[in-house]
Amino acid sequence: MPGARAETVAKPRQRRGFVVFRWLIYALLAADVALYARYGRVTELLDTAAWFVLLLLFEWETGGWPMPSRARVPVHAVRLLASAAIVLAVAGYALEREWLDFANETVWLGVVALLELEVRLPPQAQRLHRWRRRVAAVLYAALVAFLLAWAIQGLVGAEPLHALLDAWDALLWLVAFVAIELNVFRFGADDAPRARVA
Repeated sequence: MPGARAETVAKPRQRRGFVVFRWLIYALLAADVALYARYGRVTELLDTAAWFVLLLLFEWETGGWPMPSRARVPVHAVRLLASAAIVLAVAGYALEREWLDFANETVWLGVVALLELEVRLPPQAQRLHRWRRRVAAVLYAALVAFLLAWAIQGLVGAEPLHALLDAWDALLWLVAFVAIELNVFRFGADDAPRARVA
């Protein structure tokens, strides 16, 4: 989101349960990064850590948190570094011939591109919003399929612990992005407009 800034719109308070749920998921993802640091390949650690940084930055920009103007340049620099790390991870998966990881990463890039589109489109662009939701549903279905593939590998594969870690990671990220989508649409807030990034 280079050059993006969160609009200064008063954000109604969200229900405490939803806020606690979101931050619990974020805490579990932080633990996930630690698990990959201990048990994963370097590519997986780079991938998971970079996505976690981007997730927190997206939360900051769309969650109604204040962002001082002096923080914008460092935030965009961190986002650029995390994005570069993700591109390196995608290339790493291809070089390692980890095709399931590569496909999963590619689909996630599509999900994020669609989410970026959602927060930038004007509310009046209803046709584009509907199109984005349909394409996102297909991509989320693919991500569920990847999760199931890792779970099956965990049950019958040659490296069950590694596959189960990948399945756990996939589940956490799916839940996290559902929480992000709900946050963008202001689930749990009193009749508020969706989050917008300018």
